[in-house]
Amino acid sequence: MNAENTLGLEKAVLYIRNLNNCPPSYLNDPGRKDFFEIVWLKNEDPLHGIADPAYRIKGDWVYLIPPYRVHQLNKAGKNGELISFKRSMLEEEDKDFLLDLFRIFNVQGEFSCLRLSDDAAKELGNIYRIMESEYQKGNNYEMMKALLKVFLLKLISVKELEFTGHDTHQKRVYEFLMLLEGNFQTVTNIDFYAGKLGISSKRLNQILKEKLDKTGTQIIHDRIILEAKRKIIHSEITIKEIAYELGFSDRPYFSRFFKKQTGQTPEEFQKMARAHIESNLNTLV
Repeated sequence: MNAENTLGLEKAVLYIRNLNNCPPSYLNDPGRKDFFEIVWLKNEDPLHGIADPAYRIKGDWVYLIPPYRVHQLNKAGKNGELISFKRSMLEEEDKDFLLDLFRIFNVQGEFSCLRLSDDAAKELGNIYRIMESEYQKGNNYEMMKALLKVFLLKLISVKELEFTGHDTHQKRVYEFLMLLEGNFQTVTNIDFYAGKLGISSKRLNQILKEKLDKTGTQIIHDRIILEAKRKIIHSEITIKEIAYELGFSDRPYFSRFFKKQTGQTPEEFQKMARAHIESNLNTLV
């Protein structure tokens, strides 16, 4: 379980560290993009802006960050814990659990944040201590999978997203998101996804609108933009090369699409993100 100590994140499926002992090699490892991250700040200020002044106080904050996010998380001087894991640590057959998990991690966005009550922090802490102990012993994969699931189920209950009666529609949402992950860079036609699911495009859009409040096309566009932002921040390739990797026929077309979706050109976003990372050491981009 501790393969990352010598081989980097590419060979790891789980990574657990105290934030004070989290090495720069982890933060700079390109393999980070494949991991779900749980960042648990303890008795700290939140890392992102919160409108309600009642919540701008020190406390326990849990950031749930999905794979392929575009921000950099700078945790200098922070007290807390880090749990990173690949999707292979999850039971693919348990679709109800995965759908709950995808919702609390906000897989269509950047991250979600929970503020823990004292009771929730205590209960999660009890589970975490067992996880950390077994992880340090290098214990077996199945045990760590089970402990991780217990921890995640507790987070789901904290988020109060214990959905009742997972119906066929919710399973369709899960199946659509899974198809999207494997195909969004090459297929943007909603008819393709509907056909794979065995329903009409109209019906798929109705289901997605009901469950996620977005049409299939909007969700596809969001995923393309998320990937574009990630590549702009985390890769060394040019914006023209990014456009081609994402299936655009030329850079101007990509730039128009990006600006329509975000209000910024790719170059403006790149400049803003770099300036933010340089000037804000303890924030999320």
